[in-house]
Amino acid sequence: MKTDIPLQNHTATTTHVVYLALGSNLGNRHRYLRVALQYLRERVDIHTLSSIYETEPVGYLEQPLFLNMVCSGQTQLSPQDLLKFVKEIEATIGRQPSLRNGPRSIDIDILMYDNLHLEQADLIIPHPRMTERAFVLAPLAEIAPNLLDPISGQTIQALVETLPQTGIKKIDTKSIKSQQY
Repeated sequence: MKTDIPLQNHTATTTHVVYLALGSNLGNRHRYLRVALQYLRERVDIHTLSSIYETEPVGYLEQPLFLNMVCSGQTQLSPQDLLKFVKEIEATIGRQPSLRNGPRSIDIDILMYDNLHLEQADLIIPHPRMTERAFVLAPLAEIAPNLLDPISGQTIQALVETLPQTGIKKIDTKSIKSQQY
């Protein structure tokens, strides 16, 4: 599966450590996560996958439960190119525009990019609501508990411990990790 995304830095040789959150609450949620990971591997060397967590929706509550996970890896893409790449993956998989925090076949968020603190109109890194969301921090703490949030200076483990864990259930530790891509 290939995506046609023009890249600005074709000759870049520097690799960047990235943490990405994936979520789905429509259709075959497991399949959408697997397909998103396949596409991501075209430009991201994925090193670690969290378990899958089933979580209650946040914001707009009248929608199905989500499956959420986090992956870490390395990429040569710039932050803007990575954003374009994940948005193209979302569109290819079938994400339709909807209301904020609404239902979606796939959602891919850039949580962290190296130790970068970036604020642009269309991209904020680290993800601006990451530290408020246990459904993001729980899988992130599973794979990178000692990772430091560049804004607060706290570890991901310390941040997740400050949030209630209600509505978050680890449901799958093997199927995604055992898939061959």
